[in-house]
Amino acid sequence: MRHVVVISTGGTIASRWQGDGYAAEAAGQEVLEAGAVPEGVEVRVVDLFTVNSSRLTTGHQLRLLHAVHDALADPEVDGVVVTHGTDTLEESAFFVDLFHGDRRPVVFTGAQQPLDAADGDAAGNLYDALLTAASGRDIGAVIVFAGQVFAARGTVKRHTVDARAFGDPDGLPLGRVEFGRVSWGRRQPRREALALPDRDGATPRVDIVMHHSDGDSVLFDAAVAAGARGIVLVGTGAGNANPEIADAVRRAVAAGVRVAVSTRVAAGAVAPLYTGGGAVDLVAAGALLTGTLKPGQARIALVASLLSGDGAAGSDAGLRRILDAAPEATPESELYLVDGVGH
Repeated sequence: MRHVVVISTGGTIASRWQGDGYAAEAAGQEVLEAGAVPEGVEVRVVDLFTVNSSRLTTGHQLRLLHAVHDALADPEVDGVVVTHGTDTLEESAFFVDLFHGDRRPVVFTGAQQPLDAADGDAAGNLYDALLTAASGRDIGAVIVFAGQVFAARGTVKRHTVDARAFGDPDGLPLGRVEFGRVSWGRRQPRREALALPDRDGATPRVDIVMHHSDGDSVLFDAAVAAGARGIVLVGTGAGNANPEIADAVRRAVAAGVRVAVSTRVAAGAVAPLYTGGGAVDLVAAGALLTGTLKPGQARIALVASLLSGDGAAGSDAGLRRILDAAPEATPESELYLVDGVGH
């Protein structure tokens, strides 16, 4: 018998119609009972909180992180499943992954249809997540959705309402779930986990500011004035802005604010290609480039580095370690190759 802990946090997978819209209200046991549990798997449910995930705070994510570590403190537990709203699932999954060094998996899943939908996807996604949590090893935190298994890092919500909501715009799935088993197409190297932050510690303000035509430094400067300890600048193209923004970045970095540059483009990495306020100048001003991390996960990288203590005393070494830990190209797994997964 395999033992899996399900941590319920709300989201569409726990939502019902409220008369004028859907809202998370179902307890974890109700979500579990809406579908089937894989044979040979025993489940214990933890109701952590029940919210629409667009309402989540760093405080919620800290509670979730410690709930995962508490569950894995039991050596009888084989894995953890987190049921989560899809709006910010990619952020919470990456947050947990950065602090997760255990061999046992943490599997995030959710649904695009509410719990009481006749043709919903909640039951299937949860079944697949339970199967992955019960059988996976050394995969870190992953996202299981619509029959595919993705690494937390780099995976984003790519469609607002489609059932195949998640994917990595710059990578392939780790595997897939079908016919009652998980088939792995590739392996991903595990990275050293960050130091676990205090359970009740203060949470840093980290903002996201997007560049666009006619963009100026007003919102960027406002974030600094509001007390942001980190800012993600969402550039155009490969991470570009303009000279006014580059000057604002230089002032912020000099004041001890960490600045990371991502892009509003759906796929591809940021790169120092252009001057005139482009990524070349932003790097010269002290900003760090986030590679292929999209804005939401780039913000999580900043938050995690600050919470872990690696961002203290004016050093960005911790953030550099997170950003430099991008997955390397890996050879195809010798275990399984299913329908081209891993090619």
